[in-house]
Amino acid sequence: MNSLDTPQPEKLSPALCIILALLFLSIFISYIDRGALSIAAPTLEHEFSIAPARLGLLLSAFFWTYTPFLLLSGWLADRFHAGYVLAIGFAVWSASTFFTGFSRGFAALLLCRLFLGAGESAAYPSFANIVVRDFPARHRGFVNACINVGVCAGPAFGLLLGGSLMDRYGWRPYFLVLGAAGFLWIPFWLARMPRSPRLSVSAATNKIEPAPSVLDILATRSAWGTFLGHFGGNYFLYFLLTWLPYYLVHERQFSLAHMGKIGALAYLLMATVAIATGYASDRLIESGRSVTAVRKSMIAFGQAFGGLAIAACAVADTNLAIILLLLAAAAYGFNISNVWVIPQILAGPRATGRWTGLQNFIGNFAGISAPVITGFLVQHTGKFLSAFLLAGFMSILGAASWLFLLGPIEPVSWRRPSDFPLQNPPHQMRG
Repeated sequence: MNSLDTPQPEKLSPALCIILALLFLSIFISYIDRGALSIAAPTLEHEFSIAPARLGLLLSAFFWTYTPFLLLSGWLADRFHAGYVLAIGFAVWSASTFFTGFSRGFAALLLCRLFLGAGESAAYPSFANIVVRDFPARHRGFVNACINVGVCAGPAFGLLLGGSLMDRYGWRPYFLVLGAAGFLWIPFWLARMPRSPRLSVSAATNKIEPAPSVLDILATRSAWGTFLGHFGGNYFLYFLLTWLPYYLVHERQFSLAHMGKIGALAYLLMATVAIATGYASDRLIESGRSVTAVRKSMIAFGQAFGGLAIAACAVADTNLAIILLLLAAAAYGFNISNVWVIPQILAGPRATGRWTGLQNFIGNFAGISAPVITGFLVQHTGKFLSAFLLAGFMSILGAASWLFLLGPIEPVSWRRPSDFPLQNPPHQMRG
């Protein structure tokens, strides 16, 4: 039994609202933690004499473990209780953030960054599994938007306070307090996390249904639509997450405090648009509009417009560049409210963890490549021009994948891997 099999309530219950708040906090904290090193980058560059290309390697190291561990985390979230998988991952990444504050050189920073990536890999597969199993389908757009607001609220909080706090107290105390504070979330989660059954039972046979394999998912054309679309959006996002502070300080000559305010405003706009479009998408679908038309048009528009705006930043003067940057960030809010609800619909409760893990696995190669490529381009050209153009191009390519490669957004009829050619399942062959 899952949320698709039961009557859909008008409002979320108080218990689900608490779970939603805790899931938001988990993503919020994870993005503060993963973005903290980017805020410290201008300081670390001087303290440890780290060149831009090497700094890019350090910023991307998070994804060297985060990306491959997503496959394991997706399997664990489907196989075991996703709530416990999330709690263990949370403990690992909070400890990594804490010990970053004791780092004395490049190697120690790199090691902490690798453990941070491994721990945070548990977040998205776990929350996707929990949303599909425990939240009503009619609220999925809003629920996913609320959780994913952490993607922008975390960096906004980090930039607004992190820049000021590091300016006043230094970067080490910031990491120590941040890591220690993260552990406060775990007991609240263990007390209030959902207790729903983990296994899907067939109504016809009353037997446990086997979960679709990774090969089943890889053989579905729409899966590649979500994978490549997510890659394009992630390249845009992680370009901002890892290099925006450095860009504003070095290329546009802002102070750390001023940089923090601009970055925070960008992520605040992103969050506001995400919540608004998440709610609007649910209401449009409830009024009879096509799920496919609503969600595909929203996510494709957001990535295409954001890509054009971020590319235009490269050739604009400072004032116009900031306006374009804010518009690009706001456009990404369309992505945030739809990027995970789409695979949740397609995969269903039996495969959501695996599909989410695979989508994040492929999508987060952008997290590995964007910081390194940007660092290389900046070091060899002395400017951010080519880096901004490339980020915009990748975002637009992702929009095309969401629009043209992704098929109808409806549950996949899972069969054995041998039954699947590399194409849409039968229900996706229409149009």
